[in-house]
Amino acid sequence: MTQSDMLFLVLILIGLSSITLFVVQFVRSRRRGPGDDRGGNWWEGPWDDDGRR
Repeated sequence: MTQSDMLFLVLILIGLSSITLFVVQFVRSRRRGPGDDRGGNWWEGPWDDDGRR
């Protein structure tokens, strides 16, 4: 197995894992309904709860 074959396999592995993570995040965000109040996303801190009533 040459060095270019290894590079090709590593790039394919990185691409597949990136696509998998994107699909998982997309499915998880679609499953939550608009009225779902289980907490925010990972980028939403407690400071975003101040505007909700």
